[in-house]
Amino acid sequence: MIYEFKDQMARFDINRSGEMEVFVQVVEQGGFSAAARLCRMTPSAVSKLIARLELRLGTRLLSRSTRRLELTPEGCAFYERAVRILADIAEAENSAGAGERPAGRVRLNTSASYASHVLAPVLPDFLAQYPQITLDIVQTDLVIDLLAERTDVAVRAGPLKSSTLIARKLGDTAMVIVGSPAYLDHAGVPQTVEDLASHNCLVPGYVRAIDGWPLKVAGEVVTLSSAGRVLASDGEALRRLALGGSGLVRLAAFTVAADIAAGRLVPVLEALNPGDRESFSAVYAGQGGPLPSRVRAVLDFLAERGRIP
Repeated sequence: MIYEFKDQMARFDINRSGEMEVFVQVVEQGGFSAAARLCRMTPSAVSKLIARLELRLGTRLLSRSTRRLELTPEGCAFYERAVRILADIAEAENSAGAGERPAGRVRLNTSASYASHVLAPVLPDFLAQYPQITLDIVQTDLVIDLLAERTDVAVRAGPLKSSTLIARKLGDTAMVIVGSPAYLDHAGVPQTVEDLASHNCLVPGYVRAIDGWPLKVAGEVVTLSSAGRVLASDGEALRRLALGGSGLVRLAAFTVAADIAAGRLVPVLEALNPGDRESFSAVYAGQGGPLPSRVRAVLDFLAERGRIP
């Protein structure tokens, strides 16, 4: 019993949160020297601290080389948990001293289209409402692994494939095929599915739930495998290409509504539009426990102010 008590006391002597903070800085700054400057330590002290941490945990967290540091699988898992634990500590301290105001960093993954047309106009209100939250916004139309990409919340279009994700619906949008007046003057306005064979149909360079353009023909919906001369990594890039006169594009209506109203883009083949809609959701990984208040604040704000118009 005496030895067990001494072992417990030795554990209390270890500043575990301090070790985690240094380790997280080493990972995020990409090296010992940069982390040492932020932590006001010497590089050798940081190196020794990481070595002691690895010895205590009984596993290698970082693979070291002369040029760079890389996380081992065990180090990646420890980093993920350390970031969340440190955020929870900050939240607990903030709760005790400032009336439970959400604080900390939230990584938000979203498409460029949603970020530009929905998020950007309301973002100043969020920042004013939550001055202690820092948003790290990553824009991509690719479906990511939230845990692997260290993401707290993602805005996704279409049905969810992972059962581990919990979603809050942000609404849905119609789809529309558009082209610029200059392009249509040059290439002609398509009237039938067959007419699209002579047009440059701009498509995303990534896999989608529906690979092609669904169109209503003779009362039935057929999917046209459109293949243009230009591929793009996101919907906003496709919109810019269409504005520049590069071809036709099928996009969410809310992303081109202002362009249509201003005459910069013109809808085509509306008689063949099947009326399908694309849903948008804010998703997060279900961990079986309560959400940190900073993540809940983002989700609540998106559900209220980030809905698809």
